[in-house]
Amino acid sequence: MAGLYFHIPFCKQACHYCNFHFSTQLNHKSSVLEAMKKELELRAKDAPFTSLASIYFGGGSPSLVSPETLGSFLEFSKRYFSWESSIEITLEMNPDDVEEAYLKDLLIYGVNRISLGVQSFFDSDLKQMNRAHNAEQVWKALRLIQKYFTNYSLDLIYGIPGQTLADWKINVFNALEFEPPHISAYALTVEPKTVLAHQVAQKQIELLPEEEVKAQFDFLGTHLESLGYDHYESSNYGKPGFYSVNNTAYWQRKPYLGIGPSAHSYNGTDQRSWNVSNNHTYVKSLQDNRLAQDTEYLSQVDRYNETIMTGLRTQWGVSLEVIRESFGPTFETYLEDQAAKHLDLDYLFWDGDCLRVRKKAQFLVDGLAADLFLLNLDADES
Repeated sequence: MAGLYFHIPFCKQACHYCNFHFSTQLNHKSSVLEAMKKELELRAKDAPFTSLASIYFGGGSPSLVSPETLGSFLEFSKRYFSWESSIEITLEMNPDDVEEAYLKDLLIYGVNRISLGVQSFFDSDLKQMNRAHNAEQVWKALRLIQKYFTNYSLDLIYGIPGQTLADWKINVFNALEFEPPHISAYALTVEPKTVLAHQVAQKQIELLPEEEVKAQFDFLGTHLESLGYDHYESSNYGKPGFYSVNNTAYWQRKPYLGIGPSAHSYNGTDQRSWNVSNNHTYVKSLQDNRLAQDTEYLSQVDRYNETIMTGLRTQWGVSLEVIRESFGPTFETYLEDQAAKHLDLDYLFWDGDCLRVRKKAQFLVDGLAADLFLLNLDADES
């Protein structure tokens, strides 16, 4: 189950919380898009797969690109990869970019899933985050998407400064009016070198206490699960049959190829690479038939730690058999020993041979995973 990811590094304006690579200067868009095709041409022959289960257009704001151009990327990918019959092709969209004609054209060119960056139904929240859309555009966009797409997802943000639990419930209830098959929800996080980080440092904005953020997270999970959504990954909720193929591949450590400035790739075993986060350098390198990327080779300990982190974040957990077969008995014993105290606290539990997180501790999953990490291995690795 391999994936292809296209990072479209352009936005109308900068959200205050975002530290992804993007540019608001759109005059170089065509040269970047051409360079991305060149990158795909250069890298496809060395990709560790030949068939695709998913294609994902992310960013940035890929909905700034015309359906015709997106379709040309899809056709170009067929030169190098076969497509599985059930391939999922997702486009991230902002509500202000959603128009009926645009959606119709997306279907013609092969896009079959939309991921809509709603974030909030409150204008005050959207303004605070410097989103390009307003609440009225959210409602309009969702009505149109629901009309044309059966597979789509909404992104929501919780833990917004000033957001009460009652406000958050309204956001959730508004989203559920459309009965979306998938919802992704992320806690507002202060990332370095963002406007939000500056606002917090200057005490212009006060973050919500952790217990209030946790209350919002807990409400969402409990309510969605009562309606038949599976909480299949810490930030993702899907109805059966509508899990994101792209997201699931990431958490199951499947291989994927990332194309575009700042895009990351993974070969499925021991190698990660990432492109330069500079549009000019990226384009210039590819015009010279060179890749502008760095590569990291993962040690056995690195791969073990990633397996723990990604596994605990999902409903499938971490299989002791997989740990034993992939890394050996030393790692198996270490995991059992480190997990013991969290089993006693009833934060973790064994489901057969799989280590999973209790519902009450899901908000703490990243910390729990980090406590199971192996920092070094002095003993015999076999």
